[in-house]
Amino acid sequence: MQLGTRATLAVLIAVTALTLAMPLTRPATAGEFGAGLNFGYSAGLGGSINGTFWNFTRDVPLSLRLTLSYTVRDPGDPLGARRLFINDNTNGTPEESGQTWQTRFDLLFPIITLGSQKIYLFGGARHARFTGTYSFIGGNEKFDVTSNPWGLGLGLETYFAMGSRSELVIQVGYDHFFEATLEGHDTAYSPDGDHVNPRDDYQYGDADEVINQPKAELLAMIGFQYRFGG
Repeated sequence: MQLGTRATLAVLIAVTALTLAMPLTRPATAGEFGAGLNFGYSAGLGGSINGTFWNFTRDVPLSLRLTLSYTVRDPGDPLGARRLFINDNTNGTPEESGQTWQTRFDLLFPIITLGSQKIYLFGGARHARFTGTYSFIGGNEKFDVTSNPWGLGLGLETYFAMGSRSELVIQVGYDHFFEATLEGHDTAYSPDGDHVNPRDDYQYGDADEVINQPKAELLAMIGFQYRFGG
């Protein structure tokens, strides 16, 4: 079982336990603003900060959230990255690191209500900035491969009261990112075939296979929110 699946199952179990053990959260009121901080898993360990405008519409209980997240991730195969973006050398000890900065725009809508407790469906657009760094110790080579894909996401979340305005947040979801140009050194591979200085006869699919840019990703987060106003 992959780490993402295990993390998602653990969060679902935690939601069930917390629903039975913790007090219900109070309903969000129109014009209220919430600021939050979450930690968890999304193709790697990371965290996020967010701001939510609760019930900003008049007749439909829609809320609006903007999130900025950072994740440390596996960047893929360093030898494959070197072969597609630099050269065919094999000297040096490979080291790699990866990270993703992500901006998330979501609309939230309550789909299940039990008293004052609500489970929200959220969904919206995503934009990621991926960087994979590959070093070859003793081979005198270090380079980055980057991409900036757009995507869409969907998920569920709920809140548990901790104080009069503070809440525990549990969130699970799924994000799908569309193909994006991969750039590294003086080479770029584009999904539409408009490559720049491609090596040998390599194509976009070859680069996408060795570089672990954002694609299909599970999300499992736990965090806190504080509500202002209302």
